[in-house]
Amino acid sequence: MLTNQMDNRQILNFYKRQIENDFLLFWEKAVDEKNGGIFTCFNNQGTELVSKNKYTWSQGRFIWLWSRLIQMIEKGEISGDQEQLKRQALNACNFLKENVFLDNGNCAYMLDEVGNKMRSKEGVYDSSIYADCFVVIGFAEYAKAASDENFLQLAFNTYDNIITRVQLGNFRTDPYPIPQNYKAHSILMIILNVTAELLTAARQFRHTKSKEFEMRIQNLINDILNKFCRSDFTICEMMPSQPNNELLARHVNPGHTLECMWFVIDAAKKINILDKVVDKVAKIAMKTLELGWDQEFGGLLRFVDYKGGRPTGDKKGYAYEQLIIDTWDTKLWWPHSEALYSTLLLYYLTDDKVFLDWYRKFHSYVFSTFPNKDRQVGEWIQIRDRQGKPIDKVVALPVKDPFHILRNFILIVELLYPMVEEK
Repeated sequence: MLTNQMDNRQILNFYKRQIENDFLLFWEKAVDEKNGGIFTCFNNQGTELVSKNKYTWSQGRFIWLWSRLIQMIEKGEISGDQEQLKRQALNACNFLKENVFLDNGNCAYMLDEVGNKMRSKEGVYDSSIYADCFVVIGFAEYAKAASDENFLQLAFNTYDNIITRVQLGNFRTDPYPIPQNYKAHSILMIILNVTAELLTAARQFRHTKSKEFEMRIQNLINDILNKFCRSDFTICEMMPSQPNNELLARHVNPGHTLECMWFVIDAAKKINILDKVVDKVAKIAMKTLELGWDQEFGGLLRFVDYKGGRPTGDKKGYAYEQLIIDTWDTKLWWPHSEALYSTLLLYYLTDDKVFLDWYRKFHSYVFSTFPNKDRQVGEWIQIRDRQGKPIDKVVALPVKDPFHILRNFILIVELLYPMVEEK
């Protein structure tokens, strides 16, 4: 597999079919044609819409997906109704533009069906800066797809607000606050991804902010690979101000690490430093795969100790600790989709067959575990226990989010399409 032209075409067509014949069919039915945006509060089986509330996090992601698909259809990479996607993406952009922003420029975490702002369980509107980040990438990608500089400027304004809040430490990440004596890898990686997305859009519009984005990318990559990476090539998900033996400091999030490594690759390509970082990225990814793979049941564990196995260490009562303890051995949809893309990408970058072997292992596990057996419903049953059986649990948001799987399928198609079509 993936060793000649026919193999590349076969795997390209496989993921094209996944996008066109499964995921688009599921999610097109969830679009809110009346108010704008998309409904995502489905049960794990995808059979019931349990709420029409709209989490900003998912709305921004939806806009990114639809906007990217519009551009892929334009280039002939996939098939689809481009005009319908354009209309739905614009409606979602307008829905957020009109409803999501607070007076301080922050984004509300959640809106109801018609756009009224809703308080989070913690009693605030702007309870997670991640929501703002996904609004930015949604607007930026739509700006590219529609050549709409107005939404690009709105993305820039929101981004500048994010950067100021992070620099001042004036932001929330509910329901799992970052303890004061820790810095979170997740903040660096999301800002890296957002900045790289904005750089592409800024270059398309020949905007002067490109240089700012290039410099920030360089600094973020340096921090991730040199400050948050231990000497054993594990990424410290929560870095304490002083070394300690706490559970929070010891744990590794394999899915986040693999996702971040392709973020680094993507961003490094854009500022022409890929050759300087690819070897270390490959070592980090390899270490993560070895640590994260469940030797007993297969698949990627949600959390592990940096020495391997069940997370361990001193407990201090942080909310995030309990999540790690309770769910460390669950098998979630998003890390597995990240593993499919990151292993395939690293195989082509490094020509190291070990990454191809890992891709094959994940492909076999993923497509025998996650896809909904009821093809009339489709998509994946996204949340599984250690043995791969469906479980009804809330992960981060009480939604069936379209983002990770579809994004990684899109990226695989974009990776393989030039190899197949240009020969």
